[in-house]
Amino acid sequence: MNRKLRMGMIGGGKDAFIGAIHRIAANMDGLIELKAGALSINPDIAKDSGRSLFLDEDRTYLDFKTMLEKEAAMPADKRLDFVTIVTPNFAHFEPAMMALDKGFHVVIEKPITFTLDEAKQLKAKVAQTGLTLLLTHTYTGYPMVKQARQMVKNGLLGKIRKVWVEYPQGWLSKMSEREGNAQAAWRTDPKRSGKSGCMGDIGTHAANLAEYISGQKIDKLCADLNIMVEGRALDDDGAVLLRFDGGAAGVLMASQVAAGEENALKIRVYGEKGGLEWAQHEPNTLLVKWLEKPTEILRAGAGNPHLDAFATHNCRTPGGHPEGYLEAFGNLYRNFALTLQAKIDGQQPTNAMLDFPGVDDGIRGMAFIDNVVKSSASDAKWTKFEI
Repeated sequence: MNRKLRMGMIGGGKDAFIGAIHRIAANMDGLIELKAGALSINPDIAKDSGRSLFLDEDRTYLDFKTMLEKEAAMPADKRLDFVTIVTPNFAHFEPAMMALDKGFHVVIEKPITFTLDEAKQLKAKVAQTGLTLLLTHTYTGYPMVKQARQMVKNGLLGKIRKVWVEYPQGWLSKMSEREGNAQAAWRTDPKRSGKSGCMGDIGTHAANLAEYISGQKIDKLCADLNIMVEGRALDDDGAVLLRFDGGAAGVLMASQVAAGEENALKIRVYGEKGGLEWAQHEPNTLLVKWLEKPTEILRAGAGNPHLDAFATHNCRTPGGHPEGYLEAFGNLYRNFALTLQAKIDGQQPTNAMLDFPGVDDGIRGMAFIDNVVKSSASDAKWTKFEI
């Protein structure tokens, strides 16, 4: 393929945090170029955002429906290859379905939809169209997370017995949604965020990471959700006991009222022979704790002979140069882009290219939210994880 993939964006206009992150990630490897956008429901912001991103005026749209209609009618040498959706949760489903109907591949910010039923409909549409969907569960893009997954998959730790995963934040420790914080306002609003706040926002990341590394799926759970800031409409704190289909037991903690914390995501996975520990605040390091020999410290780095090929495929710099959140995000986009390029060229993508979250991860995320809310409201000790 001798050109860049052409990307359109829905949402993510001027001053929107996650839209800018997506654009940086998509641009990181020179495989993708932003060509069109419906960047805001506010016409002035949409136009101003398009100008600031140097989009052609006739490809800066005021609504996503017009964008998808007009872009679908363009000739093959100008037509978009895929659309990225970075709107609030309630506005994911309709543009995603329409984009697929118009023949565009889709990148979508998590959670995938507003409800589990919508997620199932989206899966059916992906299957019907044969198109590719990337769900940006960012943390699976870190090289040492991939290293951990491969070590578990290769049986180096033996049978997995225990998973601890925690995601404490402190940014909602006060009623920020009533103090002009736009991110807080929509994330704590059931009409825009969904039936869960903290667990829907960051608990789903923790659950996804636990399943990704352990190679096991959550089978049942026991949840306790809390609203710690008086007057808030959705949970801002919670803990979940987990049982996995491979026999492991787990504990998941997520909180957005852990005052002083930033994004302190951390996971520990233990098997019969040893354990793994990874923390986002030190993402280049993976601790490998053995039962009968000293702990090993594995470090990310391109060309590191001690790492699995899945890890080195996602390393960008030599050892000692930190790679973080933006690079992990970029890895998702790169693998997605390489997959699309291979398909366009009539080739089979490699397993390393295909290693990015998709619609099935999105369905499990929505099911996690439903089951956690159901469990927290129940007096039963265990709730079967149902999809």
